[in-house]
Amino acid sequence: MSDIRALSYYVAQIDDLNKWRDYAENVLGMMTSPAPGGGLYVKMDDRPFRMLIVEGDTPCYLASGWEMSGKSAFEAVLGRLQDQGVAYELGDAALCDQRGVQAMAIVFDPSGNRNELTWGYRSDCQPFVSPQGVPCFLTGDMGLGHTVLPAPNFDECARFYQDVLGFEISDIFNFRPDPSVPPVRIHFLHCGNSRHHSLAIAEYDVPSKCVHVMVEVDSMTEVGRAHDRRVAHKTPLSATLGQHLNDKMTSFYMKTPSGFDLEYGYGGLQVDWDQHSAFEFTRVSIWGHEFGQAGEGQ
Repeated sequence: MSDIRALSYYVAQIDDLNKWRDYAENVLGMMTSPAPGGGLYVKMDDRPFRMLIVEGDTPCYLASGWEMSGKSAFEAVLGRLQDQGVAYELGDAALCDQRGVQAMAIVFDPSGNRNELTWGYRSDCQPFVSPQGVPCFLTGDMGLGHTVLPAPNFDECARFYQDVLGFEISDIFNFRPDPSVPPVRIHFLHCGNSRHHSLAIAEYDVPSKCVHVMVEVDSMTEVGRAHDRRVAHKTPLSATLGQHLNDKMTSFYMKTPSGFDLEYGYGGLQVDWDQHSAFEFTRVSIWGHEFGQAGEGQ
């Protein structure tokens, strides 16, 4: 099993933090607060944040924060990076303070996606109280949800995430928009928790530098209420309500202010990995999930 326990947080960029503040509070139903060193914390459980939004000219996804079990696991991964000649940089005190961790190593995958490997998260034990009455998001040991990253250098990225960072394949989707050309590969990967996948890599690029992120609530009622809020606040829909074949998540997709999609779902699989057999599936969803833009949200 991977030394990485879960997707702890992600970092996104926007030209005006108020756009994300309004979206997080009024559509997602999450809390916000100022982040140390500038930026916006978005809180969805008892941790100070799970999403960090910073200001910049180009709206996009900046980084995935991966949580290790402790210092020894962190040092073991650094050893593997060194052994395999993979460059990394340690985060300075200010960066670690903003991320709320004891230590951080910054490493880029072969497609240029930034990964922040961390240990020792900081907790203030303050409760999550949704401004929209969302009872809870399913996080805890499973992390904030999952992220899907563009990986045009697919084979190199697959080796990096599996052989260096220790992720394992949950299942595979070979997307065939045109039968006359080779399929577009998407691999779904799990780490040290029961969530069906914490990461997926897709064999194409997107301008936002993220295909989508996923957050999960505890009932279909909350999915429906979020969809109503999306409509009320005129947030663009990326994919209609549907249920995925592989992780059984019932969800819809919408645009974030930073340009990537966010999947808002319920009922995702939690897997006993000793009993799981990796497989290839041939359609994205059992029903629904009509995607508005080719390649987005798969």
